[in-house]
Amino acid sequence: MNIKMKLYKISLALFLGLGTLTSCEDKLELTNPNQQTTGTFGKTVSELEEGVIAAYNHTRMEGTYARVGYMIDVCRGDEVWNSSQVWYMPFDDLNEPITDEIGQWSYRDWYYTINVCNYVLSRCGEDNTSMSEQMKYIKGQALFIRGLAYYNLAGYYQNPPLITDYSQYSSLDGLYIANGSKENPNAQYDLVWDQVESDFTQALELLPTKALGGEWAKGRATKGSAAGFLARALMMRHKYSDALTYLKNIISGQYGTYELMKNYGDNFREGSSYENNNESIYEVQFLDYGSQGTDDEWTPVNTSANATQGSAIESNFGPGRFGGWADLSASPWLYNLFKAEKTTSGKLDPRLYWTIGTYEADWEGFEFGNKAYTTTISDDDFVVTNNNYGGLPVAKNTNMRTGLYDKVVTGLHDGINLRLMRYSDVLLRAAECENELNGPTQQAIDWINQVRNRAELPSLSLSDFDSKDKLFEQIANVERPKEFGCETGRGFDLIRWGFYYSADRLQQIKEHAAVNFWTQASYNDGSIDYTPKDPVDYSSCSKSSYDTWLAGHEFLPIYQGTLNDNPNLVGNSANYGTSNASYFSEKGWTVHPVVNLGK
Repeated sequence: MNIKMKLYKISLALFLGLGTLTSCEDKLELTNPNQQTTGTFGKTVSELEEGVIAAYNHTRMEGTYARVGYMIDVCRGDEVWNSSQVWYMPFDDLNEPITDEIGQWSYRDWYYTINVCNYVLSRCGEDNTSMSEQMKYIKGQALFIRGLAYYNLAGYYQNPPLITDYSQYSSLDGLYIANGSKENPNAQYDLVWDQVESDFTQALELLPTKALGGEWAKGRATKGSAAGFLARALMMRHKYSDALTYLKNIISGQYGTYELMKNYGDNFREGSSYENNNESIYEVQFLDYGSQGTDDEWTPVNTSANATQGSAIESNFGPGRFGGWADLSASPWLYNLFKAEKTTSGKLDPRLYWTIGTYEADWEGFEFGNKAYTTTISDDDFVVTNNNYGGLPVAKNTNMRTGLYDKVVTGLHDGINLRLMRYSDVLLRAAECENELNGPTQQAIDWINQVRNRAELPSLSLSDFDSKDKLFEQIANVERPKEFGCETGRGFDLIRWGFYYSADRLQQIKEHAAVNFWTQASYNDGSIDYTPKDPVDYSSCSKSSYDTWLAGHEFLPIYQGTLNDNPNLVGNSANYGTSNASYFSEKGWTVHPVVNLGK
């Protein structure tokens, strides 16, 4: 098996059919002796290994990380807005209707992934002490991937059905199992997060570190991956002390050696020289463009042995002028946040180059220069994402800044691995946890400065932060947006921070997401006098995503068709338009007040 973990045809055929189990009705059974079944497959280590490969493959489907499943959370964040005003619109406006089938694609595909993991785990047994090392690794990977699936399901759908026993359900159509109650969807929410923590904890015990080498250093889940995501899961419920323990263990090298890459851009290029690097805690593997197949592989039911094995992230971000679908753009707030602070040598933050595809004088002679794909761009030629609405193009996880080709190759052809968790996230999360527990402290500042210094920004001083609230503001609305801008994860952050449940925080993210529509023609004829780069006044803007947020819609509703299929299922806060503010406050969690960092 190669580094990219291509599916074997036999595992491909098998795991497409695992969603429907055998029936108890008395019917004539006609069995094809050459057809693999759940009863005959999975009895050897090599066959279970193929099951693990199939589980990895399911994490790069339409609803997992190949397109919609990744982009939904990008849309929920305040760093990105919908420049097409069509595709992804309900996710960006946080008012997804219960009848929109696209909203359940991620739900669908993560349960396909869970199903494969459950099957593998059903063949592994409970006694870890008697397992061979290889079997421990197989079980550990299945637990990690299932934990990842439920991490996303809880973060998106709040109260998804919890199925961990392969014999517990009869079909993936509707998932014939209850998921809590309409009156208290957060009871199920907590149960699912309990399971996520359990899966990642067990995976941490069973998996090797990346020091084992080979594929463990180049794409498979490791102890570092499990520890990193376990810390993330713990932070979703404000378990800062527990999370900090695992984050410190990663920093100290207990789970392998991780470090910041000297060049920030190396985290967003394809190729073996850049992918699975020392900064990567875990990433989704996509084949480089030149080595892909020909068949787009959108869903788990149309898997092809000749799949492209790429993503459509670039298609969503890519400007229409260069053949992209022009769906999503960076917010003017994020752009101007980058512009507000210079490096120690008086230059722009290099992370801006890789995050937003604008012309800047500082980019002359820097990296690939002032280029969009292979086209030279100039100061008076505004490359916007969508020709009808404008938008600053997102460069991250695209080839806009790499020069590999001259335009977007649309469909599932983006070969850049998605680094779901990087070492910089470990450092900033450790700083956040430390601040929550003891802050502000010099230790928290030191971890933040490691990330800032990689971008050649001046170090922060503890004396500049007289309160925990002020340092939190710096982490949440300066350090994290500039380091992770336009990556998935910001939507999870806004939920765990409670920004929807505080009037000043809700107002803040409304201002962050404020945009003005812009076209080159209107600018040229004088109809408008602003540029796409200018700060936006919320009081007079064209729109802000959070103006249309409905209570409970920080989560996605469970699709009505899914509820119709299974009378045992109930909806969540988005289905019923109920607020989650009381859940947040009853846990004893508080929302940090907005702090003006200029004072």
